[in-house]
Amino acid sequence: MRDDKRLRRKVRRSYVVSTISISMVLFLLGSVGYMLTAALTTAHTLRSSITLSAELDNAISDTQRKSIESEILAIEGVERAEYMTKESKIDDAEFRRMFATEIESILEENPLRNSFEVSVATRDRATTDHLVDCLSAINGVVYVAYPASTIEQLHSSLTKITIVLIVFGGALFVISIILLNNTIRLAIFSRRYLINTLKLVGATKSYIKRPFLITAAKQGVWAGVIASVLFIAAVAGLSGAMPELIATSELIKVGIVVGAMILLGLVISLLFTTFAVGKFVNMKSNKIYLY
Repeated sequence: MRDDKRLRRKVRRSYVVSTISISMVLFLLGSVGYMLTAALTTAHTLRSSITLSAELDNAISDTQRKSIESEILAIEGVERAEYMTKESKIDDAEFRRMFATEIESILEENPLRNSFEVSVATRDRATTDHLVDCLSAINGVVYVAYPASTIEQLHSSLTKITIVLIVFGGALFVISIILLNNTIRLAIFSRRYLINTLKLVGATKSYIKRPFLITAAKQGVWAGVIASVLFIAAVAGLSGAMPELIATSELIKVGIVVGAMILLGLVISLLFTTFAVGKFVNMKSNKIYLY
């Protein structure tokens, strides 16, 4: 009786430890996945936020201006074009801060030009240069201003960050899978003699596997739920410092990560348990004592 209680406690402790281990790995994977998604989204947003300034000839009419706007929007890679008058530019607070005195006291007239601020989606310097050439070729556009060095540095930095995150995330995923596999195998290993006893009394393979798979399914779901609670708590804790985390789009991402962690916990537990139990079920009884 005492041995039975000790065995049940040992099995229960092994079950709890493996569940917590799985939940911690799922939490880590979910957090890294969320950060990787956020980084890729930020990279896409930064790439899409590049703005080229197409300065216009002051002598053009409103009809010509509308025609130029249509030509700009027809260029592939252009997302939107916003017309800016030279009056709105000179009244801009950021622009005026660059001067110690009032501009009107220095210049007799506004030296700026009307322009289209063109937002483009570009991934490399060659594409940006091609867009600049297309804009410059439009009749009525005097010249196109854009921060070439800044754009080039942005592309280089974003590419490096994306590669590092993908490599890190992939390596972490492989390591996590190996750790989960070993954790589940050790939990099944502690019950190998029970499996062998069931085989000796004539139990079928499916009969032996069924309770282990049911337990694995519950374990996977519980691990996913625990990991999800930890992940939501972490996001809630960060929302104070980063209010943008409570935006609708971010809440959708959090929901996707939570669902993925629960599903991954279920799938991993069932898959690795099937392999581990199958190994001992198919093992000969005289070899099981060698482990």
